[in-house]
Amino acid sequence: MTAFAVALSPNPSSPNPMPIPPMPTRSESATVDPDHAWQIVSNRDARADGRLFYAVRTTGIVCRPSCPSRRPARANVEFFPDLVTAFASGYRPCLRCNPAGIHADAQRVETLCAHLRRYSDRPVPLAELAPLIGLSPLAAQRLFRRVLGLSPAQFQAQTRAAALRRSLDNPAARITDAIYDAGYSGSSRMYENAALGMKPADYRRRGQGISIGYTLGNSPLGRLLIAATGRGLCAVILAADDDELLARLHAQFSAAEISPQPDLAPVLVQVLTHLTEHPVALDLPLDLRATAFQMRVWSALRRIPRGETRTYAELARDLGQPTAVRAVARACASNPVAVVIPCHRVIGSDGKLTGYRWGIERKQKLLTLESASLEEQV
Repeated sequence: MTAFAVALSPNPSSPNPMPIPPMPTRSESATVDPDHAWQIVSNRDARADGRLFYAVRTTGIVCRPSCPSRRPARANVEFFPDLVTAFASGYRPCLRCNPAGIHADAQRVETLCAHLRRYSDRPVPLAELAPLIGLSPLAAQRLFRRVLGLSPAQFQAQTRAAALRRSLDNPAARITDAIYDAGYSGSSRMYENAALGMKPADYRRRGQGISIGYTLGNSPLGRLLIAATGRGLCAVILAADDDELLARLHAQFSAAEISPQPDLAPVLVQVLTHLTEHPVALDLPLDLRATAFQMRVWSALRRIPRGETRTYAELARDLGQPTAVRAVARACASNPVAVVIPCHRVIGSDGKLTGYRWGIERKQKLLTLESASLEEQV
């Protein structure tokens, strides 16, 4: 096997530019020419950044060649052609030169994600993931959750579901083949974990043939529509008139068979009581298509007591993901069942109402109404 040599572009301003060896192939990059690599590191040659990394055994740090830190003793240095190999050897990124070009925690999580994608056909235990980034299994789990808002197992489930959707988009692919190609051990596992929101055949037809019933009513916030499949409530929509309500419903379920359903009247009454000062406890089945993270956010929203609010940052912290504020906001904005999942109870850190899918004025009215009913109970 040919020893690794970093391919560099000549620097015209350098009086004695280094000779430029040929760029190694992927198979040739498994080893590093240590003498040539040390010369690059000693010169702090930025032309090798991203293609060569050096690690210091005494500190456990991996750096890029141009790192401004003091050069270590040669005997304490080893070289790597990529960060994944360095992380697998137990080194962590230098905070000064940031060899990954992104936040060190994000790079570590990306390393784990790459491994999870590569082995999506089987469960990957934490004990297998942790050594890849030089952490204990518990620390690796916490880091993954903090950065992505999901556990590695949930991420792998989403990866399989996404692969299944891509396979089903190919009309020539057999559904059974798509299930196995996505990494599921069988159709039963797919139904347990894929979270398509419908059967694979229905997904392929974009919901064609799925029946969705709806009913309309007046509310303090304008006209209101609720819609349900045979499995549960799938939409609660607020708008100024019926035409807008139906347009939104058809946009959300473009290929489904949509028709009025008078039998949903009792469900409508239940929802409408939550727009009064005397709400009736909701106990409705839901049929929602969502990612694991969205479902976690929506579950957290339903735990916010009536008459109270949380900021997006507080909700992110409650989920154990303090850096996922924007992801929490996106999950709130994608809530398909207004009022039932009370995303109106989340506000900005400055106390402002910020956005609301159904309009800021409706959000203000909802919060005022809930506060009034709480004061009456007191």
